[in-house]
Amino acid sequence: MNTSGLGEIIKEWFISLGLAYDYAVFLKTTILTGLIILMAWLANFITRKLLLVYIHRWIRKSNIVWGDYLLESKVLDRLANYAPALVIYNTIPAALANYPDTVEVIQAVISVVMILLAVLVIDAILNAFHRIYNTFPISKDVNIRGYLQVVKIVVYFVGVILIFSVLLGRSPLVFLGGLGAMAAVLLLVFQDTILGFVASIQLSANNMVKVGDWIEMPSRNADGDIFEITLNTVKVRNWDKTITTIPTYALVKESFYNWRGMSESGGRRIKRSISIDMKSVTFCTIEMIEKFGRIKVLREYIMSKEEEMRKYNEEHDIDESVVVNKRRQTNIGVFRKYIELYLRNHAKIHQDMTFVIRHLQPTPTGIPIEIMVFSKEQSWPVYESLQADIFDHILSVVPEFGLRVFQNPTGEDFQKLVN
Repeated sequence: MNTSGLGEIIKEWFISLGLAYDYAVFLKTTILTGLIILMAWLANFITRKLLLVYIHRWIRKSNIVWGDYLLESKVLDRLANYAPALVIYNTIPAALANYPDTVEVIQAVISVVMILLAVLVIDAILNAFHRIYNTFPISKDVNIRGYLQVVKIVVYFVGVILIFSVLLGRSPLVFLGGLGAMAAVLLLVFQDTILGFVASIQLSANNMVKVGDWIEMPSRNADGDIFEITLNTVKVRNWDKTITTIPTYALVKESFYNWRGMSESGGRRIKRSISIDMKSVTFCTIEMIEKFGRIKVLREYIMSKEEEMRKYNEEHDIDESVVVNKRRQTNIGVFRKYIELYLRNHAKIHQDMTFVIRHLQPTPTGIPIEIMVFSKEQSWPVYESLQADIFDHILSVVPEFGLRVFQNPTGEDFQKLVN
């Protein structure tokens, strides 16, 4: 609509009615301003109530995944705000032709509003892009949230410069040229952001952490799963459901455990020992050998081992009257073999991963038998339950081998001695 020509017609009509020139100009300006406001309202109504509604329906019916993310991020809603802004910006000069200073101020304000809208639109597009990116498998290995935050900072920074440029009537290059002198101040203000950005690049490039990793960082009281990585912080949901916030650069500066390797291996290590009272360790008697031979998992081992020792003793003409001359089995050796065979037949223990049943250095609290195997269960509650079941069984069968588990004396033990 040519508001300039319409304004002249309205003004001439008022003058023809006998109104003074100043009154005719004022009434013309008032009518055109009202008309512009009506046009802006209509532009907003048509854009939001008709065009946007149609686009929303079309996107939902077309099943375009990225379209849903654009809607949820409100990209189109923010773009719709341009319709009334553009109407006012382009028509207000004609309505206020007799008030050039007012036109300049209004256009400056509208320009600032459109710059802010542009920044918000770009912000929404970046949010939508991030959500779309997270639908791809690569997002589990490479997190781009930190990079997008850097882009947002640059966008907001450029927006601020453009706003100052509009308000002060100076070229943006003037403000950019003055940034050299402000470099030291900017480095101080954005110190954490710069450190976080550099750290984000290192974490991503070296694949050190990603969302979903279980990390343990004692120095920061963090022990749990990472659920968010940003430019400045990494958030960890601990096992007690508390949340620890760690500066991103701290993961580069300080040491931490990442249990991802365990998760990817398909197993979880069981490493625990029980201490055997050394005074209960002895050579196996004939009765003990017969008893152990009746244990299903040990039967074949006992028979083959006894045959091997019998042949050895015969071939070397061993004098059996001296106990130490003859090769004989020990109860702790058979017990250790029982643990091995028991776990070899356990359905929830990995047989193709590290599997060690060994003695450790004897200590004042007995001789430790260490079990180091890998469970197929990785879930913490299930893993702990499995580990407890295994050691429940092992501790229960210790007396069957003529052994005793070492335990410091209790009040009950002293009471028995007194009695």
